[in-house]
Amino acid sequence: MDGLYQDMAMIMMCGSTSDVAHLAGLEKCEVGALLGDEVAITKYVRERYINVSRITTGASANSLGQIARDYVVEILSQHLPKDFLITRNGKIVLSNYDKGGGMPFDVVVAKGKKKVGVEVTFQVTTNSVIERKAGQAESRQAAMHQGSCWIAYVIDGAGNFQRSSAVSTICRHSDCTVAYSADEIAVLAAFIKEKLK
Repeated sequence: MDGLYQDMAMIMMCGSTSDVAHLAGLEKCEVGALLGDEVAITKYVRERYINVSRITTGASANSLGQIARDYVVEILSQHLPKDFLITRNGKIVLSNYDKGGGMPFDVVVAKGKKKVGVEVTFQVTTNSVIERKAGQAESRQAAMHQGSCWIAYVIDGAGNFQRSSAVSTICRHSDCTVAYSADEIAVLAAFIKEKLK
């Protein structure tokens, strides 16, 4: 490893600590600042695992989606009281939605008859899923509100943000929209607690 590679490694590890990090887009070059803090490193790796793992490179979009849903369920479970029922790949029965078994969601949180449906969209690349979700967003929110339920989205990944129009549409027709991180999912948990209390 010559001097140039060493310098690049240091920039990648500690670039966020520079006084001019914001001018060079180095805000995310922060792993060096976490060294020695086991809790912070664990959190960092878990939140970025889907982005960087070579294990998931060949995985299907569906299996990546399942990993993302599992993480959302895990964080919600940490923040919501035990009397909140969290169902992965659940459905909400609505009188104005006639497809078998109810409206499907990646995660459904219920307390009594009150429910929040959560869609988790983590797109590494841009594709038609984003446009489909955007096209359905308004009607899904309307159906949920008529059934006295709420709809939320966890949105992240470069593929989503390459289609800013679709993401904007989803956000307009969402009762709570957060990014894919423990802190953001905690915000979603607070929203759910408020709505289902």
